[in-house]
Amino acid sequence: MRSVLADTRPLRDPHFRRLWIANIVTVVGAQLTVVAVPAQIYQLTGSSAYVGLTGVFGLVPLVVFGLWGGALADVLERRTLLIATTLGLIGTSALFWLQAWSGAGNVWLLLGLFSLQQAFFAVNQPTRSAVLPRLLPLPLLPAANSLNMTVMQAGAIGGPLVAGALIPVFGFSWIYLLDTLALVPTLAAVALLPPLPVEGVTGSLGLSAVWDGLVYLKGQPVLLMSFLVDIVAMVFGMPRALFPEIAHVDFGGPEGGGLVFALLFAGIPIGAVLGGVFSGWVSRIERQGVAVLACVVVWGLAMVGFGAAVGLADTWRTPMLVAAVLMLVVGGAADMASAAFRTSMLQSAASDAVRGRLQGVFTVVVVGGPRVADVAHGAVAVSIGAAATAAGGGLLVVVGTVLAAVAFPAFVRYRVTTAVRTT
Repeated sequence: MRSVLADTRPLRDPHFRRLWIANIVTVVGAQLTVVAVPAQIYQLTGSSAYVGLTGVFGLVPLVVFGLWGGALADVLERRTLLIATTLGLIGTSALFWLQAWSGAGNVWLLLGLFSLQQAFFAVNQPTRSAVLPRLLPLPLLPAANSLNMTVMQAGAIGGPLVAGALIPVFGFSWIYLLDTLALVPTLAAVALLPPLPVEGVTGSLGLSAVWDGLVYLKGQPVLLMSFLVDIVAMVFGMPRALFPEIAHVDFGGPEGGGLVFALLFAGIPIGAVLGGVFSGWVSRIERQGVAVLACVVVWGLAMVGFGAAVGLADTWRTPMLVAAVLMLVVGGAADMASAAFRTSMLQSAASDAVRGRLQGVFTVVVVGGPRVADVAHGAVAVSIGAAATAAGGGLLVVVGTVLAAVAFPAFVRYRVTTAVRTT
């Protein structure tokens, strides 16, 4: 069983362990807001197109501050930067609570706050990722990334379920307040980290540092390919902007939350958690390029199945709801494995002096892809419907991945050593 279950050796490091345990609480709170924002927008407007606008309002600050935040992480002391951005996230969550508690009911205010939150997240995330190789030996990075993703996705299960149950009863203000309080443990864990100055030659705070990071990345074709396949998977295959409409129109749930709404949002995270629990195999895979491609194809096929199940909901509502959630679970497990491999590739490939900038690009790609998908899926669904949009997007993922593999054979040939420390 030890070879099958998750590798827990990274938890022996006290700093990683504190961050990991704190995230158990924090990610649940964060997912409450992830669910509450589109639900509140849909309640205010009744339109998936407006829900899709979260992609635009999230993507712009994500790109700008993700790239610049990576440059900051290669210059400033990283512990201090983590403390500052975590405080910023706490403040924006409190503003979400204030707008809901005051009954402002303005979709543009909600989208503006969402943009501010994404700006703080875009600086925080690459800094956190750049810190990880300073805490752990490189061979343990796949296991550590799997543990982190398992916790994040577990929170993504609890968040939708709690939000779906509580929104109709208590309203949105309580959801945002819980998110605000849930960030406090992470602030404490970050404050207990040792000083983390950048090792080696550092960059600058200007745009030239961002450009230097992109030039460095240009010479890393395997990393570029890992970004490309993730963009294909997320832009074409992430149907989350359609979940409020599908829950209400196709499966008969209420507009502002409910059980079906929660199950749809929880499906992908459930799969990711199951994939993480049984992730002992990831540390033994040498052909990581092939593994990533296989996982992305499985993700695409799962989204085709999801769209097909939604399309048949009028005929067999309950069985098709089960099938739709099951397809999301399969997709989530595949995406977790793909993300663990791609993150480890990036963390192992760069020196500490440029790691923040590369993690900034990685954050833009990983989080930005779904934001683009929100806009695209929301707009296309207006014309052809949610079911056809989801299924067609999954098919494009499969085709795009196959074409990318043919165009970049070096990624298919990519191997790593799997030797790990056992004591």
